[in-house]
Formats: sequence, C-alpha cells, structure tokens
Amino acid sequence: MVLRQTESAPAAPVVQGARVLILEAPFYAHITNPLADGAEAVIAAAGATATRVMVPGALELPQALATFVHADRIGRFAGPAKAYDGAVAIGCVIRGETSHYETVCDESNRGLMRIALAHGVPLGNALLTVENEAQALVRADGGKANKGGDAARACLALIALQRQLGPVS
Repeated sequence: MVLRQTESAPAAPVVQGARVLILEAPFYAHITNPLADGAEAVIAAAGATATRVMVPGALELPQALATFVHADRIGRFAGPAKAYDGAVAIGCVIRGETSHYETVCDESNRGLMRIALAHGVPLGNALLTVENEAQALVRADGGKANKGGDAARACLALIALQRQLGPVS
C-alpha cells in the first residue's frame, strides 16, 4: 500500500443527520470566524448540522467540552439526552513575549485530547498555535488552507467510524 499526500484536502464522508458542536474561542475573531465558517461549510456539505458555542479563550475550550460531556450532551457513552455526535474546537494562540503561550497551547490541546479519548468524542481540532498573525491568517484562509474545514473533516470521519463500528454494548 502506497500512501500519497495530495494538494487537495480529502472529501468529508457523508454523515447524514450528524450533529456537530463547534466550540469557538473568538479572542482573535478575524481569524476564528473564517475557521468556524470553513468548518460549517464542510459540515453542511456532508449532510450534517452545526451549532456554534462561544467560549472566552483557548484554555476554556476543554472546560466547555467537558461541560457538554458531563451534561450527557456529547460522547460515545452519553444517554438519551445526547445532542451532538462530535465536536470541533476552534481558536488561535499567537506567541507573545512570555511563556504563557506554551502553557495555553499545551494545556488546551492536552485537555481536549484527554476528554475526547476518555469519553469517545469525535473531535476535530482547529486550535491554531502559531508564531505570528501572518501564519494564522494563512491557516484561516477560505480556500484549501482553512484549518477549520480540515478539523470538521476529521470530526466527520471519526463520526463515520463510530457509526460503522455500531452502538456501545
């Protein structure tokens, strides 16, 4: 089997009726809005729906996801109140003059992954961690470079995988 990287992003699987939670930390709204718009476009094209929820900042993304998990609104093990099949985390952290950057990047990403793994949440991650605003703007571009769309495709692929594997016994 030969794997090749292509210039274009892979198509998102069709996951008719899936519901995706978009958690957005709009500290840099001019960057996160295009990311969220890209995610919403990919989700809609896949036959799914999205709900956007704003959180104060990147460090609050894992806390917000945990809140939805603990309220049985998302996760593989959620009960009948389950409202979402997966989530996309969107935010931007730009390196500054202090070590705060490393703390925010590491803890936010680690927290998101820990919750996703522990609770079976299909998660696409578009939390940009960049050196400068120019790098962020390239990744938020509305074209093929949009990392929000990439995160949505990842989330949808994981939802499709969960559907293929069937219900938890």
